[in-house]
Amino acid sequence: MRIIFLGDSLTWGGYGGNFVDVIAQLMPEHDIINAGVGGDTAINIERRLEDEIEKHQPDAAYVMVGGNDAVSFTMPKTRNYYKHAKKIKPDGIVTPEQHAQTIHTILLGLLGQRIHTGLGLSPTEYNIELARTRQQYAQAAKKVADELRVPVLDLFDEFAPKNPIEREPVDMSFIQTIGQRSESGWNDYEKERQQWGYTYTFDGMHLMPATAQLYGERIAAFLREHVL
Repeated sequence: MRIIFLGDSLTWGGYGGNFVDVIAQLMPEHDIINAGVGGDTAINIERRLEDEIEKHQPDAAYVMVGGNDAVSFTMPKTRNYYKHAKKIKPDGIVTPEQHAQTIHTILLGLLGQRIHTGLGLSPTEYNIELARTRQQYAQAAKKVADELRVPVLDLFDEFAPKNPIEREPVDMSFIQTIGQRSESGWNDYEKERQQWGYTYTFDGMHLMPATAQLYGERIAAFLREHVL
């Protein structure tokens, strides 16, 4: 089967660990398509969904998005990025209600094409406010998936931090750093993780390589049991 992975930078895997590559190794009998795009919100995925389906003709899909949606809602200094770079109009914000409605549209779009579909929910540990907001978005998305009888892999229980740290809100310099490091090939993940005291990410959002391995294993097992 051809399986498409739709998501943001966690799915793209070019900044930190790459769980889609892990899945490709674990499931060599399937054709694995990585359609993750850094910075994407659910709205961005919905906009390109038809093109992705037409281009790749997938038999199955795994959707995991929401981190950027929550950032746009809780971190005002990032909204210019989402407004201009990601064309989230009019104000660069994806509300919880918009997120849930868009997840509904994405899942219906996949199901309408008879594509076997699963939804992933991934936490964040950047700071307390964002961790709580991300969970709110995830709960809203899960409700939508449950109503559509789409299987859900909830990674919160295993990976969500028990005691999120205090840290200043995300701003444009954080986003610019991601781009600069990605272009330069920077990969000093462990030093960054230790600096902030994170558990499974190196900057509060992006996966350590070891975590990507675990994500890949969990997602592969989920796909085999509930989606394929």
